[in-house]
Amino acid sequence: MEIENTLAKNIIAAGEKAAYDAACKRLLANKIILAWIMKSCLEEYKTHSIHEIAEKYIEGVPQIAEATVNPDEKTCNCGEQIRGVKNEDSTIQEGTITYDIRFLAIVPGTGETIRLMVNVEAQNDFYPGYPIIKRTLYYCSRMISSQYGSEFTETHYENIRKVYSIWICSNPPKRRENTITRYSIQEENLIGQVSERKENYDLLTVVMICLGHADDDNYTGVLKLLGVLLSSEKEAEEKKKILQDDFNIAMTKTLESEVSAMCNLSKGVEERGIARGLAQGLERGLAQGLERGMETGTLNAIRNLMETLKLTAEQAMEALKVPEAEKAKYAGMLKE
Repeated sequence: MEIENTLAKNIIAAGEKAAYDAACKRLLANKIILAWIMKSCLEEYKTHSIHEIAEKYIEGVPQIAEATVNPDEKTCNCGEQIRGVKNEDSTIQEGTITYDIRFLAIVPGTGETIRLMVNVEAQNDFYPGYPIIKRTLYYCSRMISSQYGSEFTETHYENIRKVYSIWICSNPPKRRENTITRYSIQEENLIGQVSERKENYDLLTVVMICLGHADDDNYTGVLKLLGVLLSSEKEAEEKKKILQDDFNIAMTKTLESEVSAMCNLSKGVEERGIARGLAQGLERGLAQGLERGMETGTLNAIRNLMETLKLTAEQAMEALKVPEAEKAKYAGMLKE
């Protein structure tokens, strides 16, 4: 019987995770979801309504940026999803980085545009060998430097647009659960008192949204919304009901199908994980059972030789050719 090798298993596992990640991004790229994030986390939008933000201030062609989850499903041109600006930055020295979701938004009352990026981090390890916050700041810096040639040229730095990097962490450490933290550039007077115009230095902001469990006082607003939306435990119908009843989010055909698709994917990943766990557990159990059976058989053989031939434990183990490294173990078992 042929079985899959490690490479084949890794390819299958990567495919499952990739499909699940793509479904999450498609959900988050919906304008009404982005509007909730912007109102809850960004100063520029906190006094505006969710629907006003979605309809007036989020720019972008109404087109899905990610490839469709279902190969036969055509891209919807219904104005509910955003494509925004291109999702890659490339330089010869620094290589290419890919943003999960990136788009432009208008700053209310100014007509100015800012660049926003939403990243989804679903990794178990919040510190994957480096502080995530440093990576977010690097991404912000890349979004600023990539404006050269499009937003500004030569020495016209006055045209640089503000950038945001918003990271949604679905499995943060417990001390960070159900928290939203913002990091930005602040003016600090060390000697004397001066005041620079804020728009001249307020050019990058990072927002860390760390999801958590429902049994927490902070589990409300956008934290609850995203927790429900990205949950791998809730069924699609339950999610849709909560989004409609608690957040007044209408279930359009597109959003409804994407919620269902993500639920199915997460359930499939979970079921495959359980199956793999059971298989591994069974394999380990059989190995342990065989080992225990051999131990019991050897121990009984030692006792029989000692009783019938009046041998010492050491002589019986020598006769049975028990490995030297295991003699102490059987000697201890005989005393029990």
